[in-house]
Amino acid sequence: MGNRGSRHHRHAADQQPPPAPPKPQAHAPPPPQQPKPKPAAAPAAADAGAVGRVLGRPMEDVRATYTFGRELGRGQFGVTYLVTHRETGQRFACKSIATRKLVHRDDIEDVRREVQIMHHLTGHRNIVELRGAYEDRHSVNLVMELCEGGELFDRIIARGHYTERAAAALCREIVAVVHSCHSMGVFHRDLKPENFLFLNDKEDSPLKATDFGLSVFFKPGETFKDLVGSAYYVAPEVLKRHYGAEADIWSAGVMLYILLSGVPPFWAENEDGIFDAVLHGHIDFSSDPWPSISNGAKDLVKKMLRQDPKERLTASEILNHPWIREDGEAPDKPLDITVISRMKQFRAMNKLKKVALKIVAENLSDEEIMGLKEMFRSLDTDNSGTITLEELRSGLPKLGTKISESEIRQLMEAADVDGNGTIDYAEFISATMHLNRLEKEDHILKAFEYFDKDHSGYITVDELEEALKKYDMGDDKTIKEIIAEVDTDHDGRINYQEFVAMMRNNSPEIVPNRRRMF
Repeated sequence: MGNRGSRHHRHAADQQPPPAPPKPQAHAPPPPQQPKPKPAAAPAAADAGAVGRVLGRPMEDVRATYTFGRELGRGQFGVTYLVTHRETGQRFACKSIATRKLVHRDDIEDVRREVQIMHHLTGHRNIVELRGAYEDRHSVNLVMELCEGGELFDRIIARGHYTERAAAALCREIVAVVHSCHSMGVFHRDLKPENFLFLNDKEDSPLKATDFGLSVFFKPGETFKDLVGSAYYVAPEVLKRHYGAEADIWSAGVMLYILLSGVPPFWAENEDGIFDAVLHGHIDFSSDPWPSISNGAKDLVKKMLRQDPKERLTASEILNHPWIREDGEAPDKPLDITVISRMKQFRAMNKLKKVALKIVAENLSDEEIMGLKEMFRSLDTDNSGTITLEELRSGLPKLGTKISESEIRQLMEAADVDGNGTIDYAEFISATMHLNRLEKEDHILKAFEYFDKDHSGYITVDELEEALKKYDMGDDKTIKEIIAEVDTDHDGRINYQEFVAMMRNNSPEIVPNRRRMF
């Protein structure tokens, strides 16, 4: 996911939400005995005998054992694919991490540690299982259990009805993951709803934690200072850069608050505002639906979201809380329907805006883009036709551009429409134009006309689908979400006023981009 930007480039709280970490000073214990991946057919001839620089083991061609299918998602370094075992026909997910993006030693250590941690935790009901790790000349491939039941919030939304008892059961599974990690000396550091998937579509499917890319081994009492995580879920002590494993409890507490109310407890129009709200720590229990939620639920949320990490409940104390226990006191009456509709809004990522900006960029006149074209050329120091975060960071100051680290990250995030970790020319123009507020009326009109193929004055579902498919963003669910979010008069299509309102709304996207923090 989601997750972009190399770990150095990772943003501390999900940037709009956010960013990346410098490395924790933790020293990982020696890797636990790792179960050998199933023998993957002989390494590709070209790699025979070569040892991979990331995993430090002989290279193997993952494609000799698995056939690769469609893309399932994107992360900060790579892409997750659906793969099928050639002999058994069993389906798995394969996270494919491009080794060319692992520029720094820290990046390599991060991937190595992710593999160690997943092997270390494998076997727990609520943690996605790593089946094997392979490295070839181009990538590290982590073959994992395939979770086909969808994301945590999506299932709640799809079901359309929901009780406190159901929220307690989900929270129990989330906290069971935290308990298992902490008791095995692992600190997750990026707990958020997108990182919890259901194994299958069955009612009793286990909920599985995924993405241990920011996780570290820790010893009791050890503290960390790199800023990592996602804005809505980041603990106050992480923002103060002095924290320990209690930060996972805070993140789980934020998730519980959302499970019960449909919105995050700490909310603002931009990332800095979210951070301020987190540090201030005021939790709203007065607006709907809180007056009708049980005291037990509120008590647990308060104890998980205590500002002082030492006063927060531990995972085992949470599991013994009367509200969360299996035979506990969480009531079985349905939660207010607004909780689900809010959750839906919280989930709906407006991809249309990014595509529209790219289209505007492609339609700018030569005069308008001449300066930006030169800027792109000077930043692209290796003449690859793409710009990396490092090129951006070192090149912008030389151009005399006063730009903060957070603006550089915003530029990278805004620009990288296809999520591959680099910015191509059209992406760069669209993002710089966006930052320079070049969103003049005629540019917006051009973008609108691009979508409105039949010049009816409306963007219809079919027109949206055609445009988004061109940018590989067009599945039915996304299109429905975009229409629902932008179509304020609810006539099932987007008119020009609605489109302008969306383009001019500079608040962060409702769904955290899976960004990392500094």
